[in-house]
Amino acid sequence: MRNLLKIYKRSPIRVKLSVIVLLIFITAAILADLYPKNGIDTDISNALVPPNSQNIFGTDDLGRDYFARALHGARASLSVGVLSVVISTALGSFVGIISGYFGGKVDMIIMRIVDILMSIPSFFLILILNAALKPGIQNIILIIGLFNWMSVARLARAETLTVKERDYVTYSKLIGVSKKKIMTKHILRNIVPTLTVAATVNVASAILTESSLSFLGLGVRQPNSSWGSMLKDAQQYLGTSPYLAIFPGLLILLTVLCFNVIGDFYRQEIQ
Repeated sequence: MRNLLKIYKRSPIRVKLSVIVLLIFITAAILADLYPKNGIDTDISNALVPPNSQNIFGTDDLGRDYFARALHGARASLSVGVLSVVISTALGSFVGIISGYFGGKVDMIIMRIVDILMSIPSFFLILILNAALKPGIQNIILIIGLFNWMSVARLARAETLTVKERDYVTYSKLIGVSKKKIMTKHILRNIVPTLTVAATVNVASAILTESSLSFLGLGVRQPNSSWGSMLKDAQQYLGTSPYLAIFPGLLILLTVLCFNVIGDFYRQEIQ
C-alpha cells in the first residue's frame, strides 16, 4: 500500500486525475441506492425530457431518470470489468506459473492448449455462450473471465521463466523448499506488479466487452441498466435526443481511458 501511495505521489497529473475519476465512479456505483430515484420507475408523461434541474441527465423514452440509470449502470459495468478480470487473472496466473516453473512437456502441452484457445475468436464464443445461457450479470462475469485468461497465462509464464532462474529460487530448491512454496512465495510475489499492469488494462477491455454485449442486446436486460444497454436503447433517438447516447458513451470512454492511462504509467514504473 505504501509503495502504491509513493508511486501515486510522484505520478504525472494525468494519472492522478485518472485515479480521482475512477474513485468518483466507483463511489457513485457503490452509493447508487442513496440517490432518491431508482431509474426503474416509469413516467411516460415525463419521457425524453432534456437535462434540467430536476433530472440532471434528463429522462429516457419511458420517463425514467437517466442519471439514476447511469449510476446503476456504473455498478453493472464496473462489476463486470473488475470481477471478470479477477477470475481471468487468477486462472491465467495459476496456469502460467505452473507452465513456466515445471517447463518441459508440461510447458509444451499447456502452451499449445493456450495457443489453440487464443486462435479462436473469443468474442464470438462469448456471444454464443451468453445467448445460450440465462441472461444475468453473473453469467457475463463468468463468461468474460473464463475467455480472457490466456494472455495472462502467457505473461505469467514469461515472467516465471525469468524469476525461477534467480539465485534465491535456486537456493530454495537446494535447501528443500517445497515447489508450492517456491511458486507462491518467491515467484508469484515477484510477478504481481506485472500482473497488476495486465489486470488494469484488461479491466478496460472487459468493460468494452460488456458494453458490446449489452449494445447487441445480450448483456444486462431491462429494467436493469448498464452503460452498454443505455447506448443500445439510445440508438433510435440519436436525432431527437442525442444526450441519451452522449452520457453513457462519455462514461465508457472516460472509464476505459483512465484504466489505460494508469496501466501505461504503472508499466513504465516497473520496467
